[in-house]
Amino acid sequence: MKKFLPWIIVGILVIGLFLKGKGFYNEVIVQEEKIEEQWSKVESSYQLRTDLIPNLMKVAERYAEYEQETFKMVTEARSKATSIQIDPSNITPEQLEQFKKVQSSMTSALSRLLAVFERYPDLKANENYKELMNSLDRVEKRIKVERDRFNESITPYNNLVRQFPNNILASIFGFDKRERFDAVDGADQGVDINDYRSDN
Repeated sequence: MKKFLPWIIVGILVIGLFLKGKGFYNEVIVQEEKIEEQWSKVESSYQLRTDLIPNLMKVAERYAEYEQETFKMVTEARSKATSIQIDPSNITPEQLEQFKKVQSSMTSALSRLLAVFERYPDLKANENYKELMNSLDRVEKRIKVERDRFNESITPYNNLVRQFPNNILASIFGFDKRERFDAVDGADQGVDINDYRSDN
């Protein structure tokens, strides 16, 4: 019996390591799925904002027909924002940085557009315009919420893959630390619709 004891110990260790590795791997997959699901909500929120812009410009064109340069700038920013496609299962820091930059440009263009609209009282009195502004306000709030939730979904994953001895298993399986969506300076507030409303 004693001669089999080392093999029994080795067998127990192998089974223990297998179970630990299996449990770790499966938990990481669950966390990755949560991150990917939350990222899709971030993208969806930004898409809602992008979808509102043509309607906003269409309503405004009748009142602000001399603002073609601003309209062109917003259209170009919108085109760049919609051209970025990110695979949620493999978000690299470079992709995230590119996404942040184009969304920041979209925010700046939209802020400039709303500042231009402030010069047109008839436009601000238009019911369609008011409804679009309310929709934009709701979307901006949703963007912030979903972005924050995405960042929150990153924390348990990063904790899981960076703690010892999980970091060894993470290295073996190829799981790396994920980057958070830290907005560029000034973009974390989004577009404050109230800044462009004289009736507040």
